[in-house]
Amino acid sequence: MSPVDDAGQYPGAAPGPGVLTSRLIDIPQQLFAEEHWGRKALLTHRAGDFADLFSPAAVDELISRRGLRSPFLRVAKDGETLPVSSFTSPGGVGATIGDQLDDTALWRHLDAGATLVLQALQRTWEPIGDFVTRLAEELGHPVQANAYITPPQNQGFDDHYDVHDVFVLQISGTKRWIIHEPVVDHPLRDQPWTDRRDEVAAAAADAPAIDAVLEPGDVLYLPRGWLHAATAQGEVSIHLTLGVHTWTGHAVAEQLAQAVTTILRDDPEIRASLPLGVEELDQDIVDLVKKRFADALDQADPRPAFHRTRRSQARPAPLGPLAQLRAVNDLGPDTLVSWRGGLDSTVTGSRLMTRVGWLDLTDEELTAVRRLLDGEVLTCGEFGTHLTRRLLRAGVVVPVQS
Repeated sequence: MSPVDDAGQYPGAAPGPGVLTSRLIDIPQQLFAEEHWGRKALLTHRAGDFADLFSPAAVDELISRRGLRSPFLRVAKDGETLPVSSFTSPGGVGATIGDQLDDTALWRHLDAGATLVLQALQRTWEPIGDFVTRLAEELGHPVQANAYITPPQNQGFDDHYDVHDVFVLQISGTKRWIIHEPVVDHPLRDQPWTDRRDEVAAAAADAPAIDAVLEPGDVLYLPRGWLHAATAQGEVSIHLTLGVHTWTGHAVAEQLAQAVTTILRDDPEIRASLPLGVEELDQDIVDLVKKRFADALDQADPRPAFHRTRRSQARPAPLGPLAQLRAVNDLGPDTLVSWRGGLDSTVTGSRLMTRVGWLDLTDEELTAVRRLLDGEVLTCGEFGTHLTRRLLRAGVVVPVQS
């Protein structure tokens, strides 16, 4: 596949081809945005080699050696999720933890045909964490990663749809995917497929939109709402699902309503009690609230609440507390620092907003900070000791080995 250098068309995309166009799709990003994003499934054969992201050996290490706890894994068989107690056990001497993964129990479940689902891999497997951070920055929407390990000729889940978009990356083995168009367009997070079981079952009985076997290196994009079921073929199948939790107009409407009600808190007439003994709302009261709501709507700005919520939906790049402390204590003119990744940094006036807090800066300091935001690596000498120490302590810059 030839990467398409068009990532610069979108805010937040890094210069040059991003991971979307270089690793997940073989069409220009603009075409993907216009014809597929949130609209239509896309199957890309031989998108690339994902051995740097995940592997069978990674599965074994995570399950047997990392001491993961139950939230990071679930087990499914015959369309049902098995109880956590069936694959966890105490951590042993010195570990007062009762729900660590039991590798023997998980082996037995796998051998009996169950699918193992490693969840939130962006938190437990560094290569995936780095990849997810880059993809989320390019898409402008939060991304999480799960791995599905399914034994031959087995299916973990019945036909269903997700309430988030997904990129499916086939890692090893093969899996047959049967895809149908949505029974509900753009379902929200509180509109799961379980509320529409009969519609889903009926649609799944029709001819599929896609019936394909994914081989290692293939990628499937599914917008939320698209029905799917997948069955491993002649060997164990491992695939990654990158779940894109898209922001929606409905989310903006929620933030707008929140902004309006905040404004109405300052209106004493709206704060006043309703009449004594009220049983039904008087139309005059409804009309008054509607009018004040409409007046407040003209003043309301949903963007601050939107950005606060957006920042809370993902984590910044890792920060080593001991390395950070050494950098602060040993700070010298030659100390190199760079901007910490994944901070979702924005500058409004003289205020720098990030996922780990905000800082007010002078114009001179902002000029220097913008150089870091542009990707430069600077020394303390050219950045200033006071500002460097302040940014290190705030956790927005990290030391770089020379």
